[in-house]
Amino acid sequence: MLVSGSGSNLQAIMDRCADGTIPGQVVVVISNKHGVLALDRARKGGIPTMVVDHDRYAGREAFEMALADVLEQHAVELICLAGFMRILSHWFVRRFSGRVLNIHPALLPAFPGLNVQKRAIEAGVRFSGATVHFVDDGVDTGPVVIQAVVAVLPDDDSQTLSARILAQEHRIYSQAIRWYAQKRLRMVNGKVLLETRDGSEDNLSGEGGDKAWIYPPLS
Repeated sequence: MLVSGSGSNLQAIMDRCADGTIPGQVVVVISNKHGVLALDRARKGGIPTMVVDHDRYAGREAFEMALADVLEQHAVELICLAGFMRILSHWFVRRFSGRVLNIHPALLPAFPGLNVQKRAIEAGVRFSGATVHFVDDGVDTGPVVIQAVVAVLPDDDSQTLSARILAQEHRIYSQAIRWYAQKRLRMVNGKVLLETRDGSEDNLSGEGGDKAWIYPPLS
């Protein structure tokens, strides 16, 4: 797990690993910042932590090489970004192609970037939500794995809307990781494939009509 902040998604994933919902474990939590709550959460859960401070490196390349070394030392199979406030380079994404997931509090491709719910409310949208996607070279542009839809209420502000979306983030991020750990989820040539219970594959990358996104049920 790569983190930069409070780690609420990290905590949800740790909990789902502990109760067996996710058939796997968090092997290391890495932050680019000292003193963040996410590191405390990991330590309380008995998970190794490390800080790879981007300010201590000459540039992005050196920082990402150090980050990659730590990940490989821990034999990480899947890298999950949870509030990790660094944009990863083409080099890093290629090195771990198909093995990096991110959670974003919007229905991508709408509202990438920051200040998402404020922008959504100002735009007058009726629905917002959350998206788990594989990471590519862009900012919140990778292939979508799963989305949850949340209605924007007339009296919502950015805080109330964000709180309801965060609850859905915890659900769908754990679901995506569960699929990956079950070897049902993969990315092939930029397309997301999810193996269904009967062994067939759904294409979740927009081809094939109504399979462009999934609203939970979780499975």
